[in-house]
Amino acid sequence: MHLQEIIDQLKTDERNASYTARGIGPIFQIHEKARILIIGQAPGKKVEESGIPFHDKSGEKLMAWMGIDSQTFYSPAISIMPMDFYYPGKAKTGDKPPRRFIAQEYHREILQLMPDLALTILVGKYAIDYYLKGRTERNLTETVRNYQAYLPDYFPIVHPSPLNFRWQAKNPWFEADVVPELQNRVRSVLP
Repeated sequence: MHLQEIIDQLKTDERNASYTARGIGPIFQIHEKARILIIGQAPGKKVEESGIPFHDKSGEKLMAWMGIDSQTFYSPAISIMPMDFYYPGKAKTGDKPPRRFIAQEYHREILQLMPDLALTILVGKYAIDYYLKGRTERNLTETVRNYQAYLPDYFPIVHPSPLNFRWQAKNPWFEADVVPELQNRVRSVLP
């Protein structure tokens, strides 16, 4: 299946009808020759408005953690495939979780379009729980701390949201130990 066919399916899927009616298409960045795949959570409101994945403060932080600039981040070397391709809306605290059917029904077909992937970065709890199902540590912190156990298939990291500042302050080992290794891996697979 071609990417445009998947996009057309997403737009005509009745579960996405409210987005399609408002002129909002699926938000992702898929390149068939990508070397790195970022699997995030779901677009936020700001990203929904721009239509550009990670076009917000979280994206700026993620680029810094990866050690790359925006030109590289939005280049054909990197694909971005969230757990939901649409902003799921506001919850009492933060945003609603990604709708499950997107990953369950669409990810496999999209992954088949990218045979040259050398690094898959799982960003946040939803992506980690889905792709490491049954293999995670007792919590997100321990899973990220033990990222080496999931290499070379996956590199799990916390979500770079500004709302995670408390987690980052409590876990300085992440930026001291994990981020440099992430940067090394990114450098090693980019052309």
